[in-house]
Amino acid sequence: MSNTWKIYVLALVSFLVGTSEYVIAGILDRISDTMNISLIAAGQLITIFSLVYALGTPIIIALTSRMDRRKLLLYFLGLFVIGNVLAYLLPGYGLFIAARVLMALGAGVVVVTSLTVAAKIAAVGKQASSIATVITGFTASLIVGVPLGRMVAAAWDWKLIFAGIAILGVMAMMVISITIPPSEGEAPVPLKKQLALLKQPRIGFALLVSFFWLGGYSIAYTYISPYLVSVAGMSETLLSSALLAFGIASLIGSKSGGYGADRMGVKRTLILGMALHVVSLLMLNVTAHSGVAIFIVLILWSFSAWSSGPTQQYNLVTMAPESSGIMLSLNSSVMQLAMAAGAGIGGIAVSAVSLSSITWIGAVGVVIAMIIIILAYRPASVRAAQTDSSNVA
Repeated sequence: MSNTWKIYVLALVSFLVGTSEYVIAGILDRISDTMNISLIAAGQLITIFSLVYALGTPIIIALTSRMDRRKLLLYFLGLFVIGNVLAYLLPGYGLFIAARVLMALGAGVVVVTSLTVAAKIAAVGKQASSIATVITGFTASLIVGVPLGRMVAAAWDWKLIFAGIAILGVMAMMVISITIPPSEGEAPVPLKKQLALLKQPRIGFALLVSFFWLGGYSIAYTYISPYLVSVAGMSETLLSSALLAFGIASLIGSKSGGYGADRMGVKRTLILGMALHVVSLLMLNVTAHSGVAIFIVLILWSFSAWSSGPTQQYNLVTMAPESSGIMLSLNSSVMQLAMAAGAGIGGIAVSAVSLSSITWIGAVGVVIAMIIIILAYRPASVRAAQTDSSNVA
């Protein structure tokens, strides 16, 4: 098997991990109904997954840094598969939470290791594109995994989704064990060195932007399926189509964000994207009773929300190019914490206010991110000039 195909196998693994994380939002109302739990309790399945992913991944990666990457990938892909099998087999909410914890522990290590392996086996000069291919697998889970999960849940049983992920995971393990060569681990990066970057105010502010932007998004996205069914009165067929369109718009938004950052600069791209993000969240309430209008607004929301992702990653890497791996790892953890916080706050909003409140409360989070950008972000040229003047002084 050529290295290109091996990288596609790693992208498939990334797709499975992304689907296991995001699909809950697409079937939240189904989980609530069949388990006889509230929407808020169902939403906490996302909170728990994201928290375990965010806190567990950096620790496990640090502890296993010297381990052969293929073994590490296989062990934790195996743990991820076990989590999905248990999610399918075990009854009850409490045991499903336990299965989600195993999934999250496996998922975080699998994604980081897949990116590392992809970079190692890629041809010279193709490392960046191989990493992008693996990340595209994760993004594809929004485009294909979530709407497909909704269709499976509508036609049969939502637990079949996790059985399917487990079967594909076992197949991926077999292919990886045969095709991916062993590779040595790396010298561990001390946690102290990783956290030292947070002492730089501009890096701290940049990570806060990630937290509030994605947190605001997560408040609304976690409860989007029950919102579209209960508030907007969307039919099952239209909902699956809406989730598919939402996923496609996220991919286009990601591409546009990267293009915009190159052409207009980071600050302007982020401000424009987040302004559109806020407007579309507020418009969800206004257009709730018009099927066509809310469909368009959903696409606009997904496009604008995901345009900020690659822009933020590019911005963080350029802030500390010598520590790009650490910066991306920190940003990944912050984004998962934001997903957890957003799902938790969304649950409180649904419980204390109403299901329709998730849109404007989510918009508040994105507005806070915009304020931080306006007050704290400065172009690299301005920072360089200030540094030069201080050196002269």
